[in-house]
Amino acid sequence: MSCIKKENELEQTATAAAAAEEEEGAAVVVKVVVVVVVVVVVVVVVVVVVVVVVAVVVVAVVVVVIVVVVIVFVVVVVAVLKSFN
Repeated sequence: MSCIKKENELEQTATAAAAAEEEEGAAVVVKVVVVVVVVVVVVVVVVVVVVVVVAVVVVAVVVVVIVVVVIVFVVVVVAVLKSFN
């Protein structure tokens, strides 16, 4: 009887150890997945910020070019009108 009890205890201990290892493995997998998701989210946010900054710079450059073209056009028109007088 004593041997059977010892054997049952050993089986229970082994089963508990295996279950603990599985839980640890699952916890590691969850941690890795969380880290990967966080890294991907950070990369996506950085890319979006860079794209927005580039878009703002491009719009600013276009606005400056339009303003310069309008100023040059006004100067040319004024010069042409003055030449007729």
